[in-house]
Parts: sequence; structure tokens; C-alpha cells
Amino acid sequence: MRFSPLLTGWTALLCIMSVGCVGGRPIHYYAINPPAAASATSRPDGPALLIGRIATPEALQDGRIRYRSDSNEVGAYEYHRWTERPASMVQDLLLRTLRASGKYRQVQEASTAAAGDYLVRGKLYELDEIDNPGIRTRVSLRLELLDRKTGMVVWNHHYDRDESVEGKTIHDVVLSLEHNLQQVITEAASNIDEFTHT
Repeated sequence: MRFSPLLTGWTALLCIMSVGCVGGRPIHYYAINPPAAASATSRPDGPALLIGRIATPEALQDGRIRYRSDSNEVGAYEYHRWTERPASMVQDLLLRTLRASGKYRQVQEASTAAAGDYLVRGKLYELDEIDNPGIRTRVSLRLELLDRKTGMVVWNHHYDRDESVEGKTIHDVVLSLEHNLQQVITEAASNIDEFTHT
């Protein structure tokens, strides 16, 4: 029995399409929530802060959750991603945490028209799952404070923090990354508060 080339072509196309539909896995998205903080009113005599750009390595820019299995091997989960780029999440956490402290006249994102006494900027080096030994997460973040009047960097600090993961699922990893980053941001905000109010 012979099949026409047209029928064979359509059959092959349908098979390819059905494999593509069946084989597709859903992409799961995760968010990092700000730490719980009581809302505070602004301080009229406090300094004004601008939250500037947080740079990241290229590998952190596509939103996939990254893992490291040894000192040289780095990978990313194809089906587990952040809802926002990690740099944006750090910027938002900084803004919310510093604003919630109530120690500033205002805290806002930097823009060409924004006025402020200090500009906070930095670089996020790592927001990773580390798989050897055990499973833990790592946050590596450098921040600096620029005096807007002088244009000079008046404060800087590098934060490196590892935290164990309680469990083995990606959900456990995300919870650990969230808590780890919240702790780093809380410590950084406290350090910035201390510097700007001495």
C-alpha cells in the first residue's frame, strides 16, 4: 500500500506538532518578598536617598534561577525563573526597607529629575544555589553611597552571606534565597542608616 507524499508530509507535521505540545514543560515563576516591617512616617529633617542602578553579571540578567555545583561549574534552571530580574528585586527591596525605617525625608528611585542627598548603587555578584557540600544559598552584593554634592563615594561595603537550605526542592531553595537576601538588605539598610545619621 502506497501513501501519497502529501499525506505523508501532513502526517509527519502533525506528529512533530503533537510531540512539541506534549513535551513542553510549564515555566514556574518565583518572587522575593520584602521583609515584614511596620510602616513608618518620613522624617522631615532626615536626608533624602536615591536608589540607583544595581548592576549584575550577564548570567543573572535573564531571570533563570542559578546553581553552582562546584567552584567552576555554573548552571541555570530552565523552568524555574524569577518574576523580575534580580537587580530589580534588590533595588526594590532596598527602597522598601530604607523607606520603612522612617529615618529619611524621602527614599525614591533615581532619575534625572530626582533630587537627593545620597545615591545608593551597587552590584549583585551572586544570588545562587550552591550544591557542594550540601545545599545552601549565597548572596554576594556590593553597595556604595555617593554624596550627591561632592560626587564622592563616602561609604561602601561588600556583603557575602551563605545560608543552608532546609529541604531539597526548588521551593526550599527559593525560600532560602529570599531569607538570605532579606537578611543582607536588612543589614545593609542598618549600615546605611548608621552612616547617614552620625
